[in-house]
Amino acid sequence: MIPLSWLREAETRIAPTIRITPLTYDPENKIYLKWESHQVTGSFKVRGALNKILALQPWEREQGIVAASAGNHGQGLALAARMTGAKAIVFASEHAVPAKIQAMQELGAEVRLVPGGYGEAEKAAIEFAASSGSTWVSPYNDGQIIAGQGSLALEILAQLPEARGFTWLVPAGGGGLLAGIGAALKADGDQEGKPSSAKLVGVQSEASPFMHQLYHAGSQEGVLELPSLADGLSGPVEANSLTIPLIRKYADDLVLVTEPEIRSAIRYAWQRYGERIEGSAAVSLAAVISGKVSTPPAVVIISGGNIQAELHQQILNEPEV
Repeated sequence: MIPLSWLREAETRIAPTIRITPLTYDPENKIYLKWESHQVTGSFKVRGALNKILALQPWEREQGIVAASAGNHGQGLALAARMTGAKAIVFASEHAVPAKIQAMQELGAEVRLVPGGYGEAEKAAIEFAASSGSTWVSPYNDGQIIAGQGSLALEILAQLPEARGFTWLVPAGGGGLLAGIGAALKADGDQEGKPSSAKLVGVQSEASPFMHQLYHAGSQEGVLELPSLADGLSGPVEANSLTIPLIRKYADDLVLVTEPEIRSAIRYAWQRYGERIEGSAAVSLAAVISGKVSTPPAVVIISGGNIQAELHQQILNEPEV
């Protein structure tokens, strides 16, 4: 389990670098929206990456840092590596969003493209780290990564203490953010004497429902993966990931949204809030506006805004169906 002390240490460790992101209220939908799209690097992922890299021993950083990423974890990792003088190598799918690849490179990471999807990139990265003696940094299967992501919940609770009794809608891929938020809510209630009655719901795309299948059926075997706008949530979960038991312990449900619902949520965020969000972030909002989850008041985590400009414009131009 992830203790409260880890969460507090992560919060302190990353505070000089990250931004406290906006939390806004939509009275029509009775939801609070946490805009991590305004975060450094445009995504919550920098929280976990910074916490992990800053917590490493100098010799672990000197060996070089290796990760697999659809883009957002890689950007956080590259930033942390640059801050500490480490070399970062990020393995990514050849189908990764070009803007995310460019952002990782501009932050100083070496990006190696791998044929196939995220799963193939992760496998190649783990094998390379083992053979080269580099330090492997998973985007989700790591206690310090999870603690860093959990700092987001501590920030929300400081901004909105009554959220302890709300429904929380959280994008879920490998589950680092969902597990971190769950650990924060549980630790907050268990150890600070402020009971949390929050309902925690993870959201994934139907196109890549690996964690959903693990949660509901106990296995991800036989899951059919299709192309998804929620690229940061795609791909199988690493075997025996720490996030699997944590999510089973903390999450009340995992639900799925469709690709058209994700597209609608991206348009909705722009038209209603003037906010540009990526597909991986849109799943939580999609769960609300589609009616998949309707238990207000709710906290909706908007996890990032790194969407290719051309794709965003294309979605905005599409007719609502």
